[in-house]
Amino acid sequence: MDADVIVVGAGVAGLVTADRLVARGRSVLVLEARERVGGRTLTADVPGFPPYVVDQGGQWVGPGQELLYTELARFGLATQPQSTGGSALVVFRGKARRYTGRIPKLDPLTLLDVGQTQFRFDRLARTVDLARPWRTPRATDLDSQTFETWLRRTCFTERGRDFFRTACEAVFATVPANLSLLHALFYCASGTSLETLISTVGGAQQDRVVEGLGTLAVRLAAHLGGRVRLDTPVRAITQDETGVRVQTPTGELRARRVVVAVPPTLAGRIAYTPALPARRDQLTQRTPHGGIIKCHAVYDTPFWRADGLSAEAASDQGPVKVAFDASPAGGGGPGILLAFLDGPESLRLGEVSAEQRRAEVLRSLSRFVGPRALEPVAFLERDWNAEEWTRGCYGAHLPPGAWTQVGAALREPVGRIHWAGTETAERWCGYVDGAIASGERAAAEAHTALS
Repeated sequence: MDADVIVVGAGVAGLVTADRLVARGRSVLVLEARERVGGRTLTADVPGFPPYVVDQGGQWVGPGQELLYTELARFGLATQPQSTGGSALVVFRGKARRYTGRIPKLDPLTLLDVGQTQFRFDRLARTVDLARPWRTPRATDLDSQTFETWLRRTCFTERGRDFFRTACEAVFATVPANLSLLHALFYCASGTSLETLISTVGGAQQDRVVEGLGTLAVRLAAHLGGRVRLDTPVRAITQDETGVRVQTPTGELRARRVVVAVPPTLAGRIAYTPALPARRDQLTQRTPHGGIIKCHAVYDTPFWRADGLSAEAASDQGPVKVAFDASPAGGGGPGILLAFLDGPESLRLGEVSAEQRRAEVLRSLSRFVGPRALEPVAFLERDWNAEEWTRGCYGAHLPPGAWTQVGAALREPVGRIHWAGTETAERWCGYVDGAIASGERAAAEAHTALS
């Protein structure tokens, strides 16, 4: 045997799996298809402004994500509050309104409609069984309809529906017609509530990592040392009564167990012998990713602050529907605007030239903070849809019928194969905290099976 356990994928989930197994005295190899570690996290230097960095992948940490806070502290990584000084902006039906606090300044009828809809959504979310969503009361009914269908029936106004459609794209990177109501409820309950997932102060976007969240994976990999092998995609996994054989372009490796720590849709592209059970194979076919292109526009200074703006903005019209201030804390550094191209807009703009995409992003930003946004000194983008070993972000979503028909296969081991990744987490599914939790669970499963 080359190791007790082979871990497929050197994202946070895979690296945590390996780290916890090594701590239990197990021999481990981590095989990563990319030429880097980190998976859907990636920290990059800001051109022309050393030593400042931005996160081109996952970046935030908030209350309740104690596993992530603990792991950051373990490696000496500091956090800082997401910049929220000044007024946020909501652009709705072509009209821009400034506001402070959590409640956007919408017309009273729309606010009432949003409030009653969110109350009903939260009430349903509290009924979800996070460990086994398919056993949630009325699971079949909740899973047989899309989130969009429920919104059309529950919201009284089209403006209210547009509010939740925008929130859905911000959270899931897809439109509500693409995911089941049960999945929307599970995901939001997994992260406490919908309000938590869309909030900054007190929410999932509360803090940033000074050194960049992608640095966590780099530190984990450095701790594991030579156990991590890059540029080593796994093409096939064969298991029998003696162990597993993992096929890569450079040869075959053997282990007693394997943990597949990549998203379900990528895990489904590995060839398995014997073939996976039908339920597990159907699951991998029914867990598409959302779509994201993450952009950073860099300026000499955060000029919008002089106008009393926080640069936190949301709009019901794209292509950029959500933006944030990604400038360094404390002042003195560059001004950086973070812009998301979500869902259908990410697919549309992923097919045009980089120059056209840049121009459309900057035009959107100029609606939020003024014409100076049109002239950045640098522009960075990361098209996660186009990445061979990612194929979309932030994570997978389940369409109608998937949770109740094949959801039980999400975490269930298949012989000597275990599954990790943020999609398999009960708490903070889709977030780095959930990736850590999944790695700890998979490590415990494999260790127990080896005993």
